[in-house]
Amino acid sequence: MSGASRLVIDCNRELDDPTSIPERSDGVTIPGNLGVSISERKRRAAEWFQPYHDAIAAQLRRLERTHPVVTLVSIHSFTPVMDGFARPWPIGVLWNRDPRLAPAIIAALGRQGHAVGDNEPYSGREGGYTVDVHAEAHGRPHVTFEIRQDLIAEPIGAWRWGRRLAAVLRTRLRQTDRWRRRSH
Repeated sequence: MSGASRLVIDCNRELDDPTSIPERSDGVTIPGNLGVSISERKRRAAEWFQPYHDAIAAQLRRLERTHPVVTLVSIHSFTPVMDGFARPWPIGVLWNRDPRLAPAIIAALGRQGHAVGDNEPYSGREGGYTVDVHAEAHGRPHVTFEIRQDLIAEPIGAWRWGRRLAAVLRTRLRQTDRWRRRSH
């Protein structure tokens, strides 16, 4: 939703993180990112990073005016192979300290027969700017999904995964009346 590839600027990284504007990805040099100037970094942050995070913050504040508990659900995709490693999971569920969503969702997807990456192919324990800033810092329940790109490349695959995730989320989110914000 940022309007730019993570290879232009990764909106899920701190701006001073070296991988925010990566010079290489999966062994491939990204020519447009070699030697990016400070002014170009600032331009990319102003054009894509900041509006993306401002929109998320505004939407969460708007929802909290009418809902006692607002949940952040983040959806990303990942390549089937990275650095020569074939990733075996169709989906990964990323999380850190807040157990209100992820463990139950991992179990539900597992019961459906899916090999679920618990903090795979990336780890929610290593931080992610969006979750850190918009969920954990405010005690909001949250979960991040990583779906393998080949499974959602066609509209029917995206639709199937969307329905599948909506169903498990709907079941788990019905319990939010018992949740309160966690202290951060």
